[in-house]
Amino acid sequence: MDIYQFLTVLLITLGLGLLLAGLFTAYFGRGKSRMVGVVLAVLGIVFGAMTYVLHMMELGGFGTTDVFVDTIIIAIKYVGAFLIGAVVALVIFLAAIMKT
Repeated sequence: MDIYQFLTVLLITLGLGLLLAGLFTAYFGRGKSRMVGVVLAVLGIVFGAMTYVLHMMELGGFGTTDVFVDTIIIAIKYVGAFLIGAVVALVIFLAAIMKT
């Protein structure tokens, strides 16, 4: 993995993570926390757009379409694996709490 793939994965996972956390917080939050959720979601969209702009400007390794698409797929797999792991950990945690 070269530096451009690393930066692409970093920006995409950061953007997706912020977007998902922001949507969750905006939906379930009240008052100030709802506004924080909206800001997080907007920041997630900004990081996603920034990655796309870097690709369209063809800066360094960001310009090769095959590498960019492959890297986006890898980033989405990372986020998906993280979410599955987090849900499994949450279910185990809740099961342990409910049993005590």
